[in-house]
Amino acid sequence: MNRPVFLRVAVNAPLSRLFDYLPPEGPDAGDLRPGMRLLVPFGRRQEVAMLIELADRTEVPAAKLRRALRRLDSEPLLNASELWLLCFTSDYYHHPIGEVVSAALPAPLRQGRVLYPVSQRLALTDAGAAVDAAVVLTRAPRQAELLCLLQDQGSVGAEQLNQQIPGWRRSRTSLIDKGWIEAIEVSDGAADDLPASEPQPGPRLNRDQVTALAAIREQDGFNAVLLDGVTGSGKTEVYLHLMRDVLERGRQVLVLVPEIGLTPQLLRRLQERLGTTPALLHSSLPDSERLAAWRAARDGRAALILGTRSAVFAPLARPGLIVVDEEHDGSLKQQEGLRYSARDLAIARAKQLDIPIVLGSATPSLDTLKRCRDGAYRHLSLPQRAGGATPPLLRLVDLSVQPSHQGLADAVVASMQRKLSEGSQILVYLNRRGFAPTLICSECGKIAECNRCDARMTVHASSNSLKCHHCGAGRALDSECFDCAGPLVALGQGTERLEETLKERFPEQVITRVDSDSTRLKGSMDKALAMATSGDTRILVGTQMLSKGHHFPRLNLVVVINADQGLFSTDFRGSERLAQSLVQVAGRAGRENRQGEVIIQTAFPKHPFWDELLSGGYARVAASALAEREAAAWPPLSRLALLRASAPGRQHMLDFLQHARRLADQLNGGDVRILGPVSAPMERRAGRYRGQILFQSMGRQGLHTLLAALTAKLETDSAARRVRWSLDVDPIELF
Repeated sequence: MNRPVFLRVAVNAPLSRLFDYLPPEGPDAGDLRPGMRLLVPFGRRQEVAMLIELADRTEVPAAKLRRALRRLDSEPLLNASELWLLCFTSDYYHHPIGEVVSAALPAPLRQGRVLYPVSQRLALTDAGAAVDAAVVLTRAPRQAELLCLLQDQGSVGAEQLNQQIPGWRRSRTSLIDKGWIEAIEVSDGAADDLPASEPQPGPRLNRDQVTALAAIREQDGFNAVLLDGVTGSGKTEVYLHLMRDVLERGRQVLVLVPEIGLTPQLLRRLQERLGTTPALLHSSLPDSERLAAWRAARDGRAALILGTRSAVFAPLARPGLIVVDEEHDGSLKQQEGLRYSARDLAIARAKQLDIPIVLGSATPSLDTLKRCRDGAYRHLSLPQRAGGATPPLLRLVDLSVQPSHQGLADAVVASMQRKLSEGSQILVYLNRRGFAPTLICSECGKIAECNRCDARMTVHASSNSLKCHHCGAGRALDSECFDCAGPLVALGQGTERLEETLKERFPEQVITRVDSDSTRLKGSMDKALAMATSGDTRILVGTQMLSKGHHFPRLNLVVVINADQGLFSTDFRGSERLAQSLVQVAGRAGRENRQGEVIIQTAFPKHPFWDELLSGGYARVAASALAEREAAAWPPLSRLALLRASAPGRQHMLDFLQHARRLADQLNGGDVRILGPVSAPMERRAGRYRGQILFQSMGRQGLHTLLAALTAKLETDSAARRVRWSLDVDPIELF
């Protein structure tokens, strides 16, 4: 006798559990397999659910079990390894499994739409084929025209009909009623085939690249490798040779990059060198294009998949290699909702699939360096720039003694003039967009502040407005002080103001600003990068968007403005991040035959950080920072998690966190240090008061045991209903 089958499904709801259902009635009850989507009743609504497993028993009383309404897929959307990744993500980050599934699927699939596009066509019937349209339809010429077309072609799609017979829909009904034609729906799975071309040869590898490539090739199966190469050392060339190996074996490659801005240049390079067009997956794509790329990856028609962090969930028919470029970059960690690290999930996925993974960076994270030191990853180095290029010269300009104007020291301007006269291109780097960070009354000292955040409004001169870079609020630029009607003064510098200053100093030069404000319009980033690459732009002004991955052949001088903002960070990762950003932006200089130069403006030239960076580069800064972390038992020597909460009222937020702290103390087995609750450094943001509790443990198991138990209690706790709360495991921002 067969046991009854129960369906355990994930529903997009804020609960860390699966829900049990009975199979649907009728033909949809047969051949149900994990990875299929179902339509299920959920409360008073109907929801799209993912079937995770089939069970022969349930703890839900029979009277409370509901029946799934219907099956949405004829075959599983996701295979067993992809379902494993979703369940692992839910377990590790203590996030509801239904929300994890939702984050991993393209929007049309979350909404219950079909996997393959369905096109409508008109088809000829046997009865219609026997009709002499010229005789029978003499008084209906439009019907005759439509019937003749179908008799000639058999079936025709709606798009072709629109072009050849406008108004065909009026004739369609009559011909269908006569039984001469029929309307059919066709599922077109080949609509997203990706074009191929002849691969182009690349440069000859140098000794370091050959050694690194051989070391990666010599090991089969899972192999986590850090490719630690100075900027311009040719890490991408090593990737390309590994990718070609994998593609020749008929396997797929997944490439993750931290930002969308890095995809155009890498996309072109992959197309040229490998002769295949990657499927692109990132948040700026229209839903239809994202679904097409996802589908091509799943079916195996895309040999290469290139995307930002969410692409780590892309289904792969024949996985062979994962590459994570700029593995240190904070953009690989999702900061809202499901707070996952794409790098860490990529490593877990590669291990489960038993395939190699390469982590590339010129400034590896301390987490990755420690894993190399512990023997978990292999550490391969590319210490020299490819093609014999010389590393750039770094020097400091002391703002405390050098005269300056509008944030630019006179000595820096003189160096810029010299480089321009030599035909070089210049990058001026300031990681602060807008015109000025502060608007202040020159009489009473009042500062323009955001009404919804504990933050100052930023001046944006191009739009004559004040904007909050934390919540997005904006208003027209104040003409005078609200309190005393005194004159207002913009203090400090952003990229807008720096651009204006440079245009005054160098009126004859083409100057291009690249930040998130100037590249909002579609295609604007590609246009700016094309002008920079060609050399038409002589002076580039930009934020961190320009600091990594880009290659500008004529760029010979980098000027770093306001580097000091990272010297006194309250975040224990401050020195690591400052060194990473400076080394990355310095790497843009002198990538061809001429040695580049990097000038860093600072008011604190005696700070020990500068001695470490200038004398030993990133490696010395990283070694020093790792020693400090060991002494203080901070990550990567320990494990962290944050319980965050926010509410419109401050007291509700504090009450919840105090309640959560009491629960955590009761559940703690003694392995976890609990700190807080405390208010966030910026307590009020977007009209909500924010606070947090920090969990720290030297081991992973004790921390996750506590978090799992605490999450289970909080999800059903009435105290949680007045707040928004979330867990952030392995946080990279402590605010």
